[in-house]
Amino acid sequence: MKYGFIQEHAGEYEVRVMCKALSVSTSGYYDWVEREPSQHAQDDAVLLKQIQSIYEEGRRKYGSPKVQERLRQLGRRHGRKRVARLMSEAGLVGRKQKRYRGTTKANPSHVPSENVLNREFTADAPNRKWLSDITQINTDEGLMYLAVTLDLFGRKAVGWAMDDNMEATLTRRSFGMAVERRKPDPGLLFHSDRGGQFTDGDFRDDLRDQHMIQSMSRKANCWDNAPMESFFAQLEIELLAERRFYTRAQAMQEVFEYIEVYYNRIRIHSANGYLSPVEFETNVKRPTGDANASAASPPRPV
Repeated sequence: MKYGFIQEHAGEYEVRVMCKALSVSTSGYYDWVEREPSQHAQDDAVLLKQIQSIYEEGRRKYGSPKVQERLRQLGRRHGRKRVARLMSEAGLVGRKQKRYRGTTKANPSHVPSENVLNREFTADAPNRKWLSDITQINTDEGLMYLAVTLDLFGRKAVGWAMDDNMEATLTRRSFGMAVERRKPDPGLLFHSDRGGQFTDGDFRDDLRDQHMIQSMSRKANCWDNAPMESFFAQLEIELLAERRFYTRAQAMQEVFEYIEVYYNRIRIHSANGYLSPVEFETNVKRPTGDANASAASPPRPV
């Protein structure tokens, strides 16, 4: 790999100086350059181009496990160590998600619902369990707030809304989009934290109108809504950390593209067997019978 480094930087530094610094002979380097690349090296070069394409598809955030799985989906089976080695040599590094910190606050005058979900973060069909939360986004014009409704079955964002405030109308709009798109049957379990936007009387009326069961995380326990926290942590890494939003309109446009174009349709999830939410919902065989029946035992309605 020393010779490869010298070749890569030959236009920036003298070959003789680099050879001396790396303790290799200049003649040995030129002999290496003149040799025909081995078949293995040629295969590595082809594979690296495929890896780079997948890495860009994943917004330069995929690590070797996701890249390897994406290669497999494309009919190209390669060992994890080989993929990891080529990515390391090319400087293709996956980004680890950061811990998301919520922005909602409980209203002390409201009575929270019990934690019916109880960290059962699986669903065997769409529209059985939804999660929701709010995050804030900085723009040069001031803060924007984003509310998202997530279907646990395939981790698909089924509803979302943005505004310059985080009143209950924000969560109601996100919820309303989800209902309009999915038209769930009665009995769906809706989980959130204890934020005042979710204990608000009008929001609870919306849940009652749809015959849904409300569930809430325990006090100050972010792990009770972990998949929702993970969604916002991914949003931070894959969009917000790399963007400066000059206007609120720009933030809304780029969030729209992230959720509707990239996250739901392109971004692969380990929880989905490395399929995107749309691919997972389309390809995974669902159980027969009522696909929208509640997976939870019937607790008290909101």
